[in-house]
Amino acid sequence: MGSAWLKVSDIPPSQMTPMLRQYLSAKAEAPDSLLFFRMGDFYELFFEDALEASEILGIALTSRDGAEREQRVPMCGVPVRAVETYLAKLLRAGRKVTICEQVEDPREAKGIVRRSIVRTITPGTVLEPTLLDERTHNFLAAVIVSEKKAGLAFADITTGEFFAAEFTRDPLRTLLDELARIEPAEILVPDSPAAPWRDALRKALPNAAVQERGAADFDLNSAPSVFYETYGISTLKGIALEGLPYAAGTACALLHYLRETQRDAMPRLQLPRRYDLAGFVMLDSHTQRNLELVRNASDGGARGTLLHVLDRTLTSMGARKLRHYLLHPLTECAEIHRRLEAVDALVWDATARREIRESLRGIHDLERLLGRITAKAATPRDLKALAQSLSRVPTLRGHLKAFDADLLSEIRDQLEALPDIVTTLEKALTDEPPLTLNEGYIFREGYDAEVDHLRELVRGAQHWIAQLRREESERTGISNLKIGYNKIFGYYIEVSRAQAKRVPADYERKQTLVNVERFVTPALKAREQEILTARERMNAREYELFVSLRDAVAECAPTLHRISEAVAALDVLASFADVAASKNYVKPLVDESGQLEIREGRHPVVEDLLPRGQFVPNDTLLDPEGTRLQIVTGPNMAGKSTYLRQVALIVLMAQIGSFVPAARARIGVVDRIFTRVGAADNLARGESTFMVEMIETANILHSATPQSLLILDEIGRGTSTFDGISIAWSVAEYIHDTVRAKALFATHYHELTQLGDILEHAKNVNVAVREHEGKVVFLYRIVDGGADHSYGIHVAQLAGLPRPVIRRAREILHSLESGSFFEDRNAKQLLLFTPASAPERSEIEKALEEIDPDALSPREAHEWLYRLKHLLQHPRH
Repeated sequence: MGSAWLKVSDIPPSQMTPMLRQYLSAKAEAPDSLLFFRMGDFYELFFEDALEASEILGIALTSRDGAEREQRVPMCGVPVRAVETYLAKLLRAGRKVTICEQVEDPREAKGIVRRSIVRTITPGTVLEPTLLDERTHNFLAAVIVSEKKAGLAFADITTGEFFAAEFTRDPLRTLLDELARIEPAEILVPDSPAAPWRDALRKALPNAAVQERGAADFDLNSAPSVFYETYGISTLKGIALEGLPYAAGTACALLHYLRETQRDAMPRLQLPRRYDLAGFVMLDSHTQRNLELVRNASDGGARGTLLHVLDRTLTSMGARKLRHYLLHPLTECAEIHRRLEAVDALVWDATARREIRESLRGIHDLERLLGRITAKAATPRDLKALAQSLSRVPTLRGHLKAFDADLLSEIRDQLEALPDIVTTLEKALTDEPPLTLNEGYIFREGYDAEVDHLRELVRGAQHWIAQLRREESERTGISNLKIGYNKIFGYYIEVSRAQAKRVPADYERKQTLVNVERFVTPALKAREQEILTARERMNAREYELFVSLRDAVAECAPTLHRISEAVAALDVLASFADVAASKNYVKPLVDESGQLEIREGRHPVVEDLLPRGQFVPNDTLLDPEGTRLQIVTGPNMAGKSTYLRQVALIVLMAQIGSFVPAARARIGVVDRIFTRVGAADNLARGESTFMVEMIETANILHSATPQSLLILDEIGRGTSTFDGISIAWSVAEYIHDTVRAKALFATHYHELTQLGDILEHAKNVNVAVREHEGKVVFLYRIVDGGADHSYGIHVAQLAGLPRPVIRRAREILHSLESGSFFEDRNAKQLLLFTPASAPERSEIEKALEEIDPDALSPREAHEWLYRLKHLLQHPRH
């Protein structure tokens, strides 16, 4: 903090103003938060808060008293009407903001205006639509970890969803994997110093704000009282958390935090549901990243991801539901079949699908509208959007009558029309209600007699003001005279500085600005109170009516939540169907056979990026009783990684209930998908590339089951050749003999192709290439057998390595393949890149080395031909 600014401790208590004492009292309630202190049309910050906020927000520091800098209290402010812009910057910086509002009218205050803290806004408790990504959840999480258990609770207060879980198998790793799935904006952790796992959590989720909370918040013993105060229940049996102390403890901590930060605006969360991993395919954080399900590896965006391909949702609720489906593939065949049957029905009835999607297009975000309504933060426009959305539900329900698929019938039954709410809201609200509650004109004419009467008084006053402006303009001869209003000075007459000398004697100067002067007249002062009283009474009555209307809608929260869930699910299913119809996807057969048969499978993302019809499809056949381990060889750039990933993505797509890019597919349900692809290090943890590779591989070998699918690419490449071959060989054997999972094992070690002959359930396949006129052509086709060349030098040449390096590499490769490299006692000399280490080349060879055929003009090519013929006829020695 700059020494030129005063600190709180620099001001003696006897010199503190009442306003400063009020500020410090509020600040004591929010010591770890930036306090936004309402003063008229601005939120002001003081002392350390002002210094920090001004730096983050890039706004100037000022002083309220205007004294010399050495005597000034640091202060900065943001306008109330634009507060959300500033909140966004502070929340992105990981800061909390506490709002201290004026809770009485300044004109009625006796002494200093009463103020009170109404809410604390944190990254995980945001309600404002402009601060949220409408297509992703904004989760607040609470976690606790011990050696044997981990607890997790997470909620999205904008939608009311609330889950709790307890993990006992490899608790910390499982917790981190699940946090990677839900990507919380904010995480609550106990403030115990003996919690080294918190460092791992911060490193794994660098974008989440981590808040330390008292250990007492996580105490299960407080659960009965917390749940009773929140939900009116005194037992955990009904929510399946009994006997799960870590799950219940984190749920308690989350509720404590919300009650503290949201105060009287506590959102209405659903009862916490048990988050059971048994129903979902296990996807560790590496697999989520390697398969690029919702974020690409280049910039973390959605382009180039499976989400980008499948997302044709038309509502925000549907977009969030689709993201959840992608990260939570199902393991229960029955539920997968229900989704597939629904998608199949929508694929075949294109007309109904089009009508459904057209109806979905006009539905607003019901989940978040409901969240703001129950948190008492809804605006008139929110209720109008709710009415417009609910008015489409009967039509949507009608479109589903033609379908007999179980899931579509269930969705139809959940789409309750609620005509009474729609009628009430339509009769009450104007066609274009105001954005905020204090603007008035929320309700239609005729809705409330008192509002109509007060509105007439206000209109009369407005006519009187307009008439007064005309009269005063004529009386003074000032044509640009204006009449304005603000909350501090009330009504005033405004004229330019140049015209100020022309005002009559009965004009009383009220305010002087840079270019204008403001005045009042006896007539304006006499009428002002009548005008203001009528407007205030009108706004107060409309506010009262709106709160009553909002509370009445909130009583229907359970039904509204069911409707929003149904709309979201229907949106996802229709999106799946639309993608399937346009991209020629097929309905997979999903069963518990354990078999994996994909005919003419295609990578959904790569295919989407290529011109239509250019992707080369491939077959895959894995069988627990037949081939369950494929050894995949072939050169770089030939498509091995694409093939490996497409198999994993097709399996995942089938298990979320989507059609798949193939001619035919039979998917035996898998319980886990693991991928070990690419090279990366974690220097922050002191882990090399090879160490990271081995840690990930170890986790796969310890966690995989016979029902799992493993995608392994280049195991052992991070160490010496012989070490790498040995590790890769051993890992492949262990998967085959012990784990017995279905696996695709890609490698550049040709020695491993022997496994295809040695192991009973292993088979060699390779990515076919063709050599033509000295060039290698990639065919992108998977064929039986192992590759006999890696074509690495060819790829290096394509990458642009210098020609001498490519030539020398070929010489060394030839020596290695012939065996002479290790037999020659001068092998060390062979490695030295000197003229003596290579055979003398002829003049023609040297000349050819200089030629770049692609860069020659016809004339230069003709000249080179004569030169080469001359060298042939007249060699130099």
